[in-house]
Amino acid sequence: MRDSKTKAMAGPRPVVLSGPSGAGKSTLLKKLMQEYDSVFGFSVSHTTRTPRPGEQDGKDYHFVTREAMQAGINNGEFIESAEFSGNMYGTSKAAVQAVQAKNLICILDIDMQGVKNIKRTDLNPLYISIQPPSIDVLENRLRHRKTESEESLQRRLQIATVDMELSKEPGMFDVQIVNDNLEDAYGQLKHALLEEINVVKKVNMSS
Repeated sequence: MRDSKTKAMAGPRPVVLSGPSGAGKSTLLKKLMQEYDSVFGFSVSHTTRTPRPGEQDGKDYHFVTREAMQAGINNGEFIESAEFSGNMYGTSKAAVQAVQAKNLICILDIDMQGVKNIKRTDLNPLYISIQPPSIDVLENRLRHRKTESEESLQRRLQIATVDMELSKEPGMFDVQIVNDNLEDAYGQLKHALLEEINVVKKVNMSS
């Protein structure tokens, strides 16, 4: 049985990206996917929430019942899971393996709780933290978006403060990137991933 488990996790090393909302993770990811579209892939998360208009099952999320998801978690099929606003979200091992099987680097965009959960698995990803220069800069960015109510904004800032403190713990992340300037941050992100990117490119060119 051990063999199938080791083989299942074969393929490029996954990358865990974490950081508070407003740190610029999505923007950096978008740039990365545009430049290296044949190198990276996203795992499709599971959720118990109902699909929003236009969302497709298996593409945006795997939409499942709470019972099915809980059973999967109990069986150890999930790398991480969490509950937000009454809905469950999670990343299954199978979703990551589906990306690795295509010889793509699987990107996991995960909160700090998820990072801690993944540390307890045998996934062995590269852990990268994207942080804002300061909580004040983060507050300005979030206010600038004008998408939050004051209550929601304060809650996000509270979570971000804890997130920023936790990310400083020794050994929590392999790479820490402070997104003060987007181009600089992107350069650091590329540099951190270059070795993995080259391995994937090499294999894909020879196959």
